[in-house]
Order: sequence, then structure tokens, then C-alpha cells
Amino acid sequence: MESENQTEVSEFFLMGLSEDPELQPLLFGLFLSMYLITVFGNLLIILAVSSDPHLHMPMYFFLSNLSSVDICLTSTIVPKMVLNIQTESKAITYAGCLAQLYFFMVFLCMDNLLLTVMAYDRYVAICRPLYYTVIMNPRLCGLLILLSLLMSIGNALLHSLMVLPLSFCTDLRIPHFFCELAQILKLACSDTLTNNILVYFMTSLLGVGPLSGIIFSYTQIVSSILRIPSTGGKFKAFSTCGSHLSVVFLFYGTCFGVYLNSAASVSSRRRAVASVMYTVITPMMNPFIYSLRNRRMKGALRKLISATPSFS
Repeated sequence: MESENQTEVSEFFLMGLSEDPELQPLLFGLFLSMYLITVFGNLLIILAVSSDPHLHMPMYFFLSNLSSVDICLTSTIVPKMVLNIQTESKAITYAGCLAQLYFFMVFLCMDNLLLTVMAYDRYVAICRPLYYTVIMNPRLCGLLILLSLLMSIGNALLHSLMVLPLSFCTDLRIPHFFCELAQILKLACSDTLTNNILVYFMTSLLGVGPLSGIIFSYTQIVSSILRIPSTGGKFKAFSTCGSHLSVVFLFYGTCFGVYLNSAASVSSRRRAVASVMYTVITPMMNPFIYSLRNRRMKGALRKLISATPSFS
């Protein structure tokens, strides 16, 4: 295959979920609707948390940060995808592709780390209730968010810088709806061994590590809940982390689904379809999960909506 230097690559081509012309209007309407629902729903969560003094607690502070990250994650991907469908263009500039790759990895990693931080918050609340306000003080909460952000930026920056020296072949078609690292590496003509080793190492460090932390937190939480004598007390304790557990299962379940599809040598197009789950569906579902399963959040949302001036 004839290769060309990375500096000569001006653009890639995002092939999307389907090349069927009849499906494009459906995909356009579907993804635009899901994007608007995601932004609106997560904005409601942020506004509800910031406006209700009863929600000025670590749990909801982390939730509002998760909502902000979810908006940013989908905004990194969906607008470009919708624009390409509308303009019937599959092109994305080389710089635009690297920028999309970088920000996608920042916000995906941030999502992952925030879920771990939220699991730790639930662990302290249930297993160390008398020390909760002392341990989860505003300074620690801010430091946890800052640490998660710095780790996410460092991870994304490392991968992005490792892509820069690569040279690419003449086939610049990415069988995906966004610039995913694995697909970009497949297009490279130069040796990507170091890149692949880095991918596996960082995935183990920032993927398996946080998941292990979540599993440990919930084993301790379940153990503490089982020691509560009353059924009502057990239900109340478990209800405080039910929403978070639902989001964890949704996020990691879809991520593992994509990984298994990749490991099983499933076609790139099917991998792209599976990726919709954790890049679009999960951020859209999070506000519904937290608002429907959390009484305080439902109350805050009702107050926020009732306080909105009517123009009728």
C-alpha cells in the first residue's frame, strides 16, 4: 500500500453508521433528537443542583459534574456527525480529527473517574456515616474533581501526542461516526506497537483500576447494609446508591460490550453501532435515572420547572 507522510494528510473520512442514502434522514432526526434530550436533561440536573440548597451536598456536586461531562462528551461527537449527514459530507480535517479524539478521551475518562468518585462518596456515606461530613468536605470534593480532570487530560494528551508521528496510508476512511483511537491506529502505515502497548496499559490503569475501586466500595456497602437490623433501614440505605449503581451498570456494560465486539473481530460497522450506547445513549439516560429514582432530585426539578415563568 502506498503511504503518505502524516504532514500531507489533510483530512479523514468518517463513514458513519450506514452509507444507505435512505437511512440518512432517519439517522439525522434520531441523533439530533437524542443530542437535544441529552443537553436539556443534563442542564436541568445542573440547574436543579445549583438552585436548591438541599442539594448542596457532595453526592449532588459530583452528579452535576457528571452531567457537565456528559454534555461535553456528546457535544464532541454528535454535532459533527449530524452536520456531516446534513451536508452529505464525510470529511473531517486532520486537525479536527485529532481534536475530536483528544476531547472524546478526556470526557470519557472523566466520566469513568467520576463514577468511581461517586462510589467512594456512597461508601463513606453508608459505611462511615458519623465521619461523612468530616471526610467528604468541600476541599476534598474539589481535589477529587481536579485530580480526575488532570488524569483525564494527561491520558488524552499522551495518546494524542503518540498519534502525531504516525504516517498514514492512502485509504483514510474511518468506519465509525467519530475519530476513535483504535480506528485511527488501523489506518497507520507506520509501526503502532508502542501505541497499542500504551492503549492496553492505560486501559488497565484507568479502566480496570477505577472499576476495581467501584466493586470494592460496593462490597463494603452491601456488607454494611446487611448488618442493618430493620428492613426499612436496609431499603433506605440501598436507595441512596441505586441510581449510581444503575448508571455504573449502563456505562460499564456498554463499554464491555464494545470491547468484546472488538476482541471477537466483529466488523467495524457493528462496533460503531455498539459505541452509540456509551457515547450517546448513556449520557441521555443518566438524567432520567437520577431524576426518577431520587426523591430529592424530583422535588428540586419540580421547584425548578414551577419557578420557570410562563409566557402563555
